[in-house]
Amino acid sequence: MTISRRQLLLTSPVLLSACAALPPTVPPGLAAGEQRAWELEGTRFWIWLPREYAQRSERWPLVIFLHGSGERGTDLQKVKVHGPPKLIAAGAAWPAIVVSPQCDDNQRWDPERLHRLLVALKARLHVDAQRCVGTGLSMGGFGMWQWATAHPRDLAAIAPVCGFGDPAQVAAMRGVPVRAYHGDQDTVVPLAPHVACVDALRAAGGTASLTIYPGVGHDSWTPAYNDPELLPWLLAQKQT
Repeated sequence: MTISRRQLLLTSPVLLSACAALPPTVPPGLAAGEQRAWELEGTRFWIWLPREYAQRSERWPLVIFLHGSGERGTDLQKVKVHGPPKLIAAGAAWPAIVVSPQCDDNQRWDPERLHRLLVALKARLHVDAQRCVGTGLSMGGFGMWQWATAHPRDLAAIAPVCGFGDPAQVAAMRGVPVRAYHGDQDTVVPLAPHVACVDALRAAGGTASLTIYPGVGHDSWTPAYNDPELLPWLLAQKQT
């Protein structure tokens, strides 16, 4: 069989590895260093690409933020009210891809839909598949626990704020480290079930911490997202 020069070039391991090391291109409609609106798999979201996204070949960690019940609907601007999208809109330059989806009116976060979104993001962006992490507040905190329980291989770690999971189910996610937050005066989402959830995960062999803010009600997300150790912790997590 005669192999053409073109076939040899295309199958050369050296050339293939060189192509794989090229910096990624920015998808149409997005911009590095700007938070833009995008949609995949029928889900609307804000997305932040780091300023150096197209300048380096290394893959980027991915942070997914789930908002609370008050930000549901079709007005994507509401998603910027709290958490990472608010901080980025105010000028914070996170060294990660940050995706902040919006949940539909009268709906709750669906682990299957979030799983499909993650698959689509990894297919279209220069994502480090071992460094996909998540955080969320209130309804989004519930959503993070539920997602990690249903798909424990999706996320390298989660940081739920004032939201808890099912203690009877969390053993399934014992390989997912958790850094949780809650106010001890929260009358909307009580603290005790979150403590029970963290304790159940630890009893199952998992790693979990829970920061409790004395005198703080439901708005534990303000001190949580101002925790200077939260982002470094998230970005340090990696699936083995």
